[in-house]
Amino acid sequence: MASIRKRGKKWLAEVRLKSGYTAKSFDSKLEAQAWAVSQEQEMGRNAGLVRGKTLADAFLRYAGEVSPTKTKKGQRWELIRLNKLCRADFASVLLTDLRTEDINQWKDSELKRIKSSSVNRELNLIASVIEIARKQWKWIENNPVRDVDRPKNPSPRDRRISELEIERILDALGYTDTDKVVTQRQEIAVAFLFALETAMRQGEIWGLDWCNVDLKNRFVTLPETKNGSKRDVPLSLRAVSLLEKLPPKSKGRVFQYNQQSSGTIFRRALKLAEVDSLTFHDTRHEALTRLARKLDVLDLARMVGHRDPRSLMIYYNATASEIAQRLD
Repeated sequence: MASIRKRGKKWLAEVRLKSGYTAKSFDSKLEAQAWAVSQEQEMGRNAGLVRGKTLADAFLRYAGEVSPTKTKKGQRWELIRLNKLCRADFASVLLTDLRTEDINQWKDSELKRIKSSSVNRELNLIASVIEIARKQWKWIENNPVRDVDRPKNPSPRDRRISELEIERILDALGYTDTDKVVTQRQEIAVAFLFALETAMRQGEIWGLDWCNVDLKNRFVTLPETKNGSKRDVPLSLRAVSLLEKLPPKSKGRVFQYNQQSSGTIFRRALKLAEVDSLTFHDTRHEALTRLARKLDVLDLARMVGHRDPRSLMIYYNATASEIAQRLD
């Protein structure tokens, strides 16, 4: 119940409910009455909430109950981010006190250190955690992330790889088509060319196992991909010939050297080749753009693992000149 009484020159409004007690002084009786009504409504809505839980508590419970249901890659990404978020200042705020302003302060601070796309991904995770806390655990009434002004993501990369750059990179890795693959640098060169043929991601290539390679029928199987589903990737004749250059096995990794060390060597080769602003992931842009000339949209989406064909536009980077050459 709410009570309004005069105390000195002020009006004291008090609200007592099972969910708690609050009081505040005002200059006028009308202000005190209006505040008391709003507090009764707010405390009534919160009466069924579990109180005393912080945002960090929600992060930890989500990590223990929800993240393990994701794919291995998704789980690992979430656990790393949740561990980081638990150390942020706003993690100590009680969920019943959490406001959009708290999230905005965290967002503005993070934008000084990391890219807007990374901030948006973490905002998505925070929103998911709070939504579970709202719907299932009854720890919070509303999700304050909904009213956060999201930063604009940067434009997607459109880095293409020229034939001259490919030649320079292969020279820096000490590879020619006539050589047998015996060194790690040569294996990296094969992986680079294989990526240009298949549009496979770096992790998918280095995770490829011989038991999932069918050279006769020209495809490889990826048991678990970024979106959590299995994918069969068709192989061009060139892709088949590249795999045939590797030491043949019936099982085990196709690319036997460590992915991390191979990535370091690849970046050093780029410097040696004087190829600037290029990453291994740019092979996906180049490969997808080339494949778009050969495959229709649905086949291309299926091959590269995009459930929504519209997302192909992120990677498709044909130049106006290239398109013009295909016009009548």
